[in-house]
Amino acid sequence: MTSTIAGFRFAAVSAGIRKDGRIDTALAVADRPAVVAALFTRNLVRAAPVLVAEERVRSGLARAILVNAGCANACTGEAGLTAARETTEAVARAVGCPANEVLPASTGVIGQLLPTAKINAKAKELAKSITPEGYELFAQAICTTDRWVKVAEAQVETAKGPVSVLGIAKGAGMIHPDVGPPQATMLVFLFTDAVINREELESALVQASDKTFNACSVDGDTSTNDSVIALASAASNIRVTAPEILPAFLSVCDKLARSMIADGEGANHVAEIKVSGLANEADAKRVAATVATSLLVKTALHGKDANWGRLLAAAGRAGVSFDPAQATIRIGGVEIVKNGVSTGPDAEKAASEHLKAPSYQIELALGSGAAEFSYLTSDLGHGYVDVNADYRS
Repeated sequence: MTSTIAGFRFAAVSAGIRKDGRIDTALAVADRPAVVAALFTRNLVRAAPVLVAEERVRSGLARAILVNAGCANACTGEAGLTAARETTEAVARAVGCPANEVLPASTGVIGQLLPTAKINAKAKELAKSITPEGYELFAQAICTTDRWVKVAEAQVETAKGPVSVLGIAKGAGMIHPDVGPPQATMLVFLFTDAVINREELESALVQASDKTFNACSVDGDTSTNDSVIALASAASNIRVTAPEILPAFLSVCDKLARSMIADGEGANHVAEIKVSGLANEADAKRVAATVATSLLVKTALHGKDANWGRLLAAAGRAGVSFDPAQATIRIGGVEIVKNGVSTGPDAEKAASEHLKAPSYQIELALGSGAAEFSYLTSDLGHGYVDVNADYRS
């Protein structure tokens, strides 16, 4: 893992928002105003920091991101908007930039108002403690029910040298992202030292998010706070286009998405649901998403049960036309269904062995069309209920 990303510094402190006293407030600062692009939740119920950040990214430039864990500041009305603005204003004063260049993000319990005074009291300490290596503390501070931090990196090789991308994310529950422009929680922050204009940055961010974050699910619940924010510092002095930086964005976003699904509350397995053989990608995604979010499928995965009937039934209710008599299903490459019928108990037994692995692929080939789409999901077991039944206690 690289130690720095040129043009950015990070810090985190405890502002006393969490009950356990862990660090809970994080700051990322660009050395100079950075090009910004962002995607936000399309849930109709949207947290105050989403509304404030969405308004501010329209300028095309941002200097800092202020993130807190332990309080979502969602469904808090005008008071919540005021809290988001006042905390970012305090940080802006400490950093020395306009308030509208500081983007807020929050994660935690819905309905609780952000404790403005606690965060404001830490603004100067945050600003003074930022370092290039502070991204590790930043990643730790934004976690809620996460079992591990989520950091990924990639590089783009150009004729003038490499361009770097660093991604930091959090998410383990309330994960079924639906983010778009401009529209526990998924928060993702991408930092690159590339020179890139806003339109190109947003194009790469949209394409990468649609293939990764918008194609994964832990529990089917889209958060009120989901945010994906990308900042480009231009510190490399190397100009790139959307197609040039897209592979690095895809790589980083895929790693972060897989880490979030692997960290799904109570989860033990990551399953990639690949649907192929349909007429268009939209149909393939619709079927894959339906299978991936089926509770019967997810509990079968938890039980390591190659219950192909649940897979095929879920595909059949997705609202996409296909001939079940042409369906083939494979788990870990083992064919358990051919032409819509079982290939026998030996195949199911062999497939069940693959379901013991931490990750595996399930393929549903539903016809002869050229389109395909892959969707990430996790198993669903007792641990998920335990975490969420006790979440607010």
